[in-house]
Formats: sequence, C-alpha cells, structure tokens
Amino acid sequence: MKYVDEFRDPALIRQAAAEIRALVEPQRHYRIMEVCGGHTHAIHRFGLADLLPPNIDLIHGPGCPVCVLPAGRVDDGLALAEEQGAVFATFGDVMRVPGRKGSPLERKARGVDVRMVYSPLDALKLAHREPDRHVVFFAIGFETTAPSTALTLRRARELDVPNFSVFSNHVTIIPAIRAILDSPDMRLDAFIGPGHVSTVIGCRPYQFIASDYGKPIVASGFEPLDLLQSIVMILRQLREGRAEVANQYARVVPWDGNAAALRVLAEVFELRPYFEWRGLGFISQSALQLRESYAQWDAERRFVVPGIRVTDPLGAQCGEVLKGVLKPHECKLFAGECTPERPVGALMVSSEGACAAYHNYGHRRAGAAH
Repeated sequence: MKYVDEFRDPALIRQAAAEIRALVEPQRHYRIMEVCGGHTHAIHRFGLADLLPPNIDLIHGPGCPVCVLPAGRVDDGLALAEEQGAVFATFGDVMRVPGRKGSPLERKARGVDVRMVYSPLDALKLAHREPDRHVVFFAIGFETTAPSTALTLRRARELDVPNFSVFSNHVTIIPAIRAILDSPDMRLDAFIGPGHVSTVIGCRPYQFIASDYGKPIVASGFEPLDLLQSIVMILRQLREGRAEVANQYARVVPWDGNAAALRVLAEVFELRPYFEWRGLGFISQSALQLRESYAQWDAERRFVVPGIRVTDPLGAQCGEVLKGVLKPHECKLFAGECTPERPVGALMVSSEGACAAYHNYGHRRAGAAH
C-alpha cells in the first residue's frame, strides 16, 4: 500500500480489529504505551480505541517535546528578550505555553520581541535582515527536529553570522523510555514506538527494551491501519511469549536510521550531563547541547541565563498525566479551568499534547465511561 486512503480502508480496518479481538486473552489486561504524541492524537481522532477490546488499555507516553519541557526553560528564553534585548524566535507550538509571567504570545502583547518562525532557517534569515538585533532561536523537539537546528547552525558558521544563537531544548527519546521502564508506578506490557523520531534514529536503539526489560516495541506509522497493525504485531509477540523490536513503519523508517541526519547531529551536538523533564524529573544524558566548536552560536554561553524553576500551577496534574499514571480527563482542571482556549498546562497547548487530544476528540466519551 502507498496511498493514504488505503491505510484508511474500512474493510481492512475491520479486518485488523477482528484479528486483535482474536488475539487477546479475555482474562488478561493489556497496557500498551504509545510513546509519540502524534499517535495519541491519531488514536483519538480516528476513534481507534472504540475498535479495541475493553481489556486493551492504551497509555499515552512522554513523546510531546513541548509538554515535557519545564515552564522555567520558556521563562529563561524569554528573559533573554525581556532583559537583554534579544529577539525570541520559536515554533508556533511554544507560543502559547504558560510561563511564570504568561506565555510567549502574552509577553509579545506586552511588548517583548517574540517572533514565530516555521523553521530554524527562518530565524537565521531574521538575523540576516536585522544585523543590529541578536536573534535567539528557542529550539525544541526530539531527534525529529534536531537535525534542522544542526544544519542551521552549520549554515550560521559558514556565513559567520554574529547576531544569531540557539537556546537548545532538544531532548532524546531513549532515556525517557528507560526512565518510564524504571518507574515503580508504571506497569506496561509493550510499546507502540514513535514514528517520526524513528525516521532519524532507526529501530536499533530500542533493542534494550526487548532484551533488558522483556517488552515488545513496534515502530508505527500514524494512519488508522498503521496503529491497528502495530497492535496486532504486539499481541502476536505477547501471545507467543516473545519480546522483540519490530518495524511496522518500514516504508519510512530505516532500521539503522538516517545516516546523514545522525552525522550532522553528532557534529553539532553533544549530550548534556542531565536535563529536567516535566513529570519525569532530572534524567541524565537526555538532552542535547551545542559542542564547543559551536560555542559562538550557543545562547546559554553568550548570555546570562537566569535558571528559573517553575512548579506546575496549583491543581494541575501535568506530571502524572505525562507519565501515563493519570488519563487527561482524570486531572482536576481538565475541560474546566484548563481548555485549549485557556490552557493551564502545556499538555493542553501542543498539537501533540495528550490533554488536547482527549479534549478535542474524546473527553466526553472518556468521561462517560468512568
């Protein structure tokens, strides 16, 4: 199959759902985590949970980079614009993330120079057009978006652009999965592996999940049939007592990843000793910082960064939701004080946030079921 409508074919979807029902053991409860926020949205958008037996529980994971970023990091980046005169440039997803003094969009309304860009190169172009201003690109994302930041930094060095730097918040998925596996309050049977991240890193890095923890993981695409096929592949492994890494998304994901992307990441970035994740705490070697050879374009070396720490708003249970301990509709603020129009936590802001997915596609049905 190669066309989108084939991956949404009702007959094939019914066939996959029937195979899932045939594979489940009625007395067993299955807890499967979809790591990627894009998968969470696809599951709710297409109503896939309604096709599954009641003893399959899909648990959303930490694969939303805006959601796992502590609010203090956004405040740190905005401080460079507010207190030190820089231009704060970032993706649209970050613009509405609540901080200590409001979101970047609200700070922009109060006069802080905040610009939305569609790529890191747009931020570099801003620096070219306004040579008297320093442009800080607030970089965010997993290994999916990090190569574009790396290529932009390489371009900045080639052009010797002095008024451009990157405030890196790029994180890596493997340490987060390991932290979840080591968490005493998480019981999982298997993982639906991230699709976009896997296009860069491949499937080989997931092998520890199967070999060390005995959990199957299947890298999956984002269409309805992709996700149902991935669940079929997981259930076959569980039924047969196997734990392996499998690649359902082979039409896009190479087993060893994207060699060119991995090379540029290794050239520009190195692992931080530790980095704070919302809900998961400090995780060692889980984020990327610029190498010494790119220090000239590292905002954290060029500016004094306040290092602001911000706790989640009172009543918000973002951490528990991020870890999959709570479903979004179980948060006290969900759909009341916290909505996509008036977000209290980042999980309601991002296009990959679990709370936004539940609110936009499924919270009434989820609430009625509990």
